Amino acid sequence: MSHTSPFTIRTGVSLKPHNTFQVEAVAGYWAELRQSGDMHRLMETEVYQDMPRYILGGGSNLLFTHDYPGLIIKNSIPGISLTAEDADSVWLRAGGGVIWDELVSYTLNRGWGGLENLSMIPGLCGAAPIQNIGAYGVELESVFESLDAINLATGETEQFDHGMCRFGYRSSIFKTTHTGRYLIKHITLRLQKSPELHLEYGNLRDVLSAEDIDRPDIRDVGRAVRKIRTTKLPDPAETGNAGSFFKNPVIPSSQFELLRERWPDIPSYPAGNRIKVPAAWLIDQCGFRGKRLGDAGVHERHALIIVNHGNATGADILKL
Repeated sequence: MSHTSPFTIRTGVSLKPHNTFQVEAVAGYWAELRQSGDMHRLMETEVYQDMPRYILGGGSNLLFTHDYPGLIIKNSIPGISLTAEDADSVWLRAGGGVIWDELVSYTLNRGWGGLENLSMIPGLCGAAPIQNIGAYGVELESVFESLDAINLATGETEQFDHGMCRFGYRSSIFKTTHTGRYLIKHITLRLQKSPELHLEYGNLRDVLSAEDIDRPDIRDVGRAVRKIRTTKLPDPAETGNAGSFFKNPVIPSSQFELLRERWPDIPSYPAGNRIKVPAAWLIDQCGFRGKRLGDAGVHERHALIIVNHGNATGADILKL
């Protein structure tokens, strides 16, 4: 079904290339947005007004358990631009359809710090604030300035600053009260020209020490993160998976002490006045690392990753 806009609403589109679990599912209708004006034209169509709809980013945090009968809206809004700078900082604006790791590489190549620990996280920039992505001791909110989002009911563009997003651990207002109500057009981040490095999480220091790097810069940290992730995580292009997606439980100190009495080697990290326990350790204790149910399985090297060994369906993965 063609329209006067630069995009076409397509029917019966396979979603297998658009989800990193590589499960087969079919979209009843499909529209790809390459500029914000496309969204306004799409909103005028009968398909948009009559069908259920879902905003699709990189498909790396998503599991299709059946075909989607409604409208899939693919966010492909491009562009990275410098919007402001001062002696200490730069403000960078990225389109919602920009691949997150391409933005990270862009900043590392220019020596702007803040995203190096977030190297190689799959997905698109528009999704990054929705669940406040994080890795190796750093979360998006530490560099987040604001975002522009299209209200899917009114078509109006609204701006959200840091406070309005109500960031939490892998959470924001877009996962709670505002879920499914907005398409994120652009995000604006504030990055540092003389960055403070965060090396306390995971084995970043060990990797840097092994390479005799005593005074690392952000590029060194980015390379170390890539090395760790490449070693530990399967490539979605080769083995269908959605990365490490379990949340680490955060529990009261009293509960942690009871656990430590039974398992003296239980690892932990401080989380305010509570304690964060690694989910990977818990899953390991249950004997699930490497376990398979048909073609759905837990990765043999990383307990936080569920993989598609070939022909698993979304239902198979959900069952596991």
